[in-house]
Amino acid sequence: MTRRELDAAAITGPALRAAYEQCRRLNARHGKTYFLATRLLPPARRPAVHALYGFARLADDIVDDLSATTPHDRGLRLAELSHDLRTAMDASAPGRHPVVTAVAHTAQRYRIPHSYFDDFLASMRSDLTVTDYGTLDALRGYMHGSAAVIGLQMLPVLGHTTPRDEAAPHAAALGEAFQLTNFIRDVGEDLDRDRVYLPADLLAADGVDRELLLWSRRTGRRDPRITRALRSAAALTRQFYAAAKPGLGMLDPVSRPCVRTAFVLYGEILDAVARDGYASVHHRCAVPLTRRAAVAAAGLARITAARLRAPAARTTAAPSALEEPSR
Repeated sequence: MTRRELDAAAITGPALRAAYEQCRRLNARHGKTYFLATRLLPPARRPAVHALYGFARLADDIVDDLSATTPHDRGLRLAELSHDLRTAMDASAPGRHPVVTAVAHTAQRYRIPHSYFDDFLASMRSDLTVTDYGTLDALRGYMHGSAAVIGLQMLPVLGHTTPRDEAAPHAAALGEAFQLTNFIRDVGEDLDRDRVYLPADLLAADGVDRELLLWSRRTGRRDPRITRALRSAAALTRQFYAAAKPGLGMLDPVSRPCVRTAFVLYGEILDAVARDGYASVHHRCAVPLTRRAAVAAAGLARITAARLRAPAARTTAAPSALEEPSR
């Protein structure tokens, strides 16, 4: 499958192909829902998605490497990563890391602004020192770089049938919806990293603070205040999904099944958390494999219909998206 994807994307150089293959392995290993949805894209577009995921994962792993380095050391590694990416994008030269080589190639091919990567890395750096957020506005400042720009990076790869300015807010909202879902699912794991991402004022409205969350994590005991707070957080997250939903119909028809599948499956993580009684302080919930397979099968059916209609669709995408950029 990897060879078919790379051939379809006209990625020919051995080193570049190896770099994209490494990104694909990262996506398959760590982003199970994301990877499943990516399989529903046309093969030519999948390598770019793997590259974008791989770069995000590379930076995230640096931030979360708590056992081996100090925050200062991790900050230096992020700075080196940023410099490596800028050099690769500006000089059209391979990056020092294979993932950087692949994502720089993707950014050139799809004309993804470097500012999106700057904003992303700025949020990653904040994770080294910021451990909570007082308000939703403060959290959204973080999520602009950590989530919204991921949606904006993806937009030219997916293609869109409306002007970019019309589709972009929905793509950004979807990135935020996905990340808020992760925050709700991963409350306990984030506590272990000394982080509370859910806004303090949202938690406080139900009488919850960091100390109560830590007590619940440490003792394994539940508290109705935490249940109410997480239910409120899920309702807030549903609002972001609602803001993102109109954007699904603005995408290239052949990309819609992929994004719709991710939209449904990430939304169902919230359902899984609810069925579990909002116990994500204690363990992570997941959508059952059988359900993921059923949603993916529905996506495959939509792909068949979309590809039959594709010649009649007019898509806005980067003019260089189907060509190898000049070196």
